Amino acid sequence: MDNLVTGSIVAAFVACPRQAWLMARQMTPDEENVFVAIGKYIHETSYSKERKEIVVENMRIDLICRSENDFTLVGEIKKSSRTMENGRMQLLFYLYRLRNMGIHAEGELLFPKERRREKVILTEEEIPRVEKLIQEVKNTILMPNPPPPVKSHRCSPCAYREFCWA
Repeated sequence: MDNLVTGSIVAAFVACPRQAWLMARQMTPDEENVFVAIGKYIHETSYSKERKEIVVENMRIDLICRSENDFTLVGEIKKSSRTMENGRMQLLFYLYRLRNMGIHAEGELLFPKERRREKVILTEEEIPRVEKLIQEVKNTILMPNPPPPVKSHRCSPCAYREFCWA
């Protein structure tokens, strides 16, 4: 049950629960969507010298390294800070899961196009919020049918748009 929820699904859920439901069923988004292509390009070309992608259980962490104080630093690369809340919750999810494995880490959201970094720390106050989010995601992706589509400013660039509005 715990492996149903991934970081990507958490980020998608924050943007759109329907998108998370579709992702959980391995529904393939429009691969020719220009925003998908841009995101892949940024992901593949940014931080190449520092890049040490790692897979831990069902988490694909973009960047993991040790900081100068010998603390584990987890990085998540995002195309734009417009999706900051999605990325922040994805990173908090990773930090929460790592903490439950006995690995205490801090995180950074990385926005290479903007040359910007945002520090993310899992605090005691954030833990109940992350746990509640995980439960909401589980409840949604276990539904037999997807949540109804909800028109939003996020629909226009979404690679899943045709699943909702075709």
